[in-house]
Amino acid sequence: MSFNDDVRLDTSQVESGGRSSGGGPGGLVVGGGIGGIIMLILALIFGINPADLPGGGGSTTSGDDTSQVEPGGSQADNFSECKTGADANQNAECRIIGTVNSVQAYWTAELPRYGKQWQPTKSVIYSGATQSQCGTASNQVGPFYCPLDQKVYLDASFFDLLTQKFGADDGALAQEYVVAHEYGHALQDQLGLLGRAQQGGTGPNSNGVRIELMADCLGGVWAKHASTTNGADGKPFLKPLTDQDIQSALSAAAAVGDDQIQSKTQGQVNPEAWTHGSAEARQRWFLQGYKTGDLNQCDTFSVATVE
Repeated sequence: MSFNDDVRLDTSQVESGGRSSGGGPGGLVVGGGIGGIIMLILALIFGINPADLPGGGGSTTSGDDTSQVEPGGSQADNFSECKTGADANQNAECRIIGTVNSVQAYWTAELPRYGKQWQPTKSVIYSGATQSQCGTASNQVGPFYCPLDQKVYLDASFFDLLTQKFGADDGALAQEYVVAHEYGHALQDQLGLLGRAQQGGTGPNSNGVRIELMADCLGGVWAKHASTTNGADGKPFLKPLTDQDIQSALSAAAAVGDDQIQSKTQGQVNPEAWTHGSAEARQRWFLQGYKTGDLNQCDTFSVATVE
């Protein structure tokens, strides 16, 4: 899904988390990526400290240790290279910024229809690791929304991991889907729904899975309207979607399905340990949002089963 070349990007909606080579996963987060799913399963089901695992960043032992990572919210990088949609089409960090702009513009315009107001939510773009109030952000955790500081945390290099290790398409909408999903969690937080994720344990129809699939659906709703969502200059951020764009997003949704990840990393599938939903369910709920374009069609708590 390409940006219109001349649309202006608003870099004030993001912050730099700095650039660091250290760090590992910290506290519990919502909507963690591939590593986050694996780490949270280990931590919640088996009582293992993720920081003690190979690649888990044992040098940073907890989310409170900030000695080796920079705190989120630094202004060290003002993303001056990200000015237009043309930049977003060429640069992954600029693409994140453009997607943040578009998603926030859409929910700002849409929520008043439901008697709600969108609360601006910043993204922290970092490289390597940075500190959030939910703990250390890194690629061991993946992209996530932290409800404690109400920010989204993203490392653009996660998209390479998604493609190289888990088979997602490298298309733009695959990356934009990830951003829109995390902003789905921000919307859930604003609507008072996010806390339900911590109720009901794990498994294919647990509350945690329902929250994740709802965020997939909300990402699909945004995608449906993305090409008609305008920036401050009155120009639409994105061009109309193509069938290839949709397949790109679906490939990302499948790549972060619990069954896909378990099969690739453990050689077997255990639905009772699922926290995010199967590949099929994640694709289906994204399409539910995309085909209907309706926030009301994303109520995963109103159906008996979501898988």
